[in-house]
Amino acid sequence: MATTEAPSLPVSLANDEIPARSLWQMMLRRFIKHRMALIGFFILVGILLYVTIGSLIFTEAYANYNDTSLRLQPPSAEHPFGTDTVGRDILARTVYGGQISLIIGILAVTVAVTLGTAIGALAGYYGGLVDSILMRLTEAMLSIPSLLLLLVMAKFFSGKIPDVNLLGRTFSGSVIVIILIIGLTSWTYLARIVRSTFLSIREQEFILAARALGIPDRRIILSHILPNALAPIIVAATLGVASAILSEAYISFLGMGVRPPTATWGSMLDGAYQYLEEAPWLWFYPGLLIILTVMSINFVGDGLRDALDPRGDKKV
Repeated sequence: MATTEAPSLPVSLANDEIPARSLWQMMLRRFIKHRMALIGFFILVGILLYVTIGSLIFTEAYANYNDTSLRLQPPSAEHPFGTDTVGRDILARTVYGGQISLIIGILAVTVAVTLGTAIGALAGYYGGLVDSILMRLTEAMLSIPSLLLLLVMAKFFSGKIPDVNLLGRTFSGSVIVIILIIGLTSWTYLARIVRSTFLSIREQEFILAARALGIPDRRIILSHILPNALAPIIVAATLGVASAILSEAYISFLGMGVRPPTATWGSMLDGAYQYLEEAPWLWFYPGLLIILTVMSINFVGDGLRDALDPRGDKKV
């Protein structure tokens, strides 16, 4: 008599299941896998440590102290980066100049991101007449060469804002002017990106359901659409810091940037172009720091763009 065997039970695969990861964990893994972004991140951290720890070693008074008997001294043990045309220590000035350059970049991007996100969100969500008016304003701003506008506004407002005392330091009033000028002239591209993102998201089912439930527009924009549009905003903000640092360097090199004695990397280059061969250390160190900072920020921006891409590798 034939016996029937009991059907074998399915083998449990519980031990082989891939552990669930949050969205931020997957983004972090994708970012870490981006080799150049990781290199840029460590370079950027090194520069931040340089300008932070350096200010604990050198005082701002020392960075601005001039001794003409030491003018144009080459790099030495006493002055590792040499001295400038009036005997100031270049190492100390790159520390404090780096702080101002980074502050200008971060605050200018904060202004640009706030303005660009607000205009893009309103245009993309409401559409119609609001969209037409705001986009025509954006296109009008895009038609004006930003560098020319920077130069004209910097020249016009130069010397009209007094110096500012903050946290025991004296900042030239021109720092505020440069921050506002760069921020108010660099929001246009972000506004168009945010607008296109809002146009796409506002037609999705969860937004239509929120409208049907009577949720106010302000809450829909801030709580439902904006969090889903953060990826392009974060990437644009990261890359915008590098662009703002370069813009400050442009106008400082042309003599219309931050006024002395406040130093920036760009203003240090302004005083070096007459000594390109005689004293190359005047331009080499601030120029190198600008290159490393901008390059590392661009690498980090590329890594964030790939990490925040929803079509990225899902197996990470």
